[in-house]
Amino acid sequence: MIYAPTAEDLRHLQEDALLTGVMWRRVVAWVLDCFIEGILMWALWFFFLIFGLITLGLGWPLFGLLPAIPILYNWLFLASGMAATPGQAMMGIGVRQDVDLAPPTGLQALVFTVLFTITIMTGVIWMAVALFTARHRTIHDMISGLVVIRTRALTPPPRF
Repeated sequence: MIYAPTAEDLRHLQEDALLTGVMWRRVVAWVLDCFIEGILMWALWFFFLIFGLITLGLGWPLFGLLPAIPILYNWLFLASGMAATPGQAMMGIGVRQDVDLAPPTGLQALVFTVLFTITIMTGVIWMAVALFTARHRTIHDMISGLVVIRTRALTPPPRF
């Protein structure tokens, strides 16, 4: 007798393809994004310093924008068509809506980013929730209605 996979079997295979290795990829992607953000922050700090000197101190208030750079970085990249930060894209993962795997809306990306920042500021122990939830979702994933998946699993395999 030939085995015919059921719809439930196919759904589990698809879930495995979407989520295999996502947790460690998220960690590496975060480190890569921190490195990129650090370079960006250093470049902006240097620019604000030179600008402040040229304007005889009138440009110094621009230093107040530096804490917003990581939030803007994450939000704008997630809300873009890429639906992933550069670090996530390098690791082959992306952020999608949990319901239909569509790219996140601007509001979802903003909620995701703000809650992620709060989670990091209050201690990364809150990230351990991902070890016990379906689809390895963290608290900020669940509240914003998003899920992090492998983007390669979204493209169908080539047909011969």
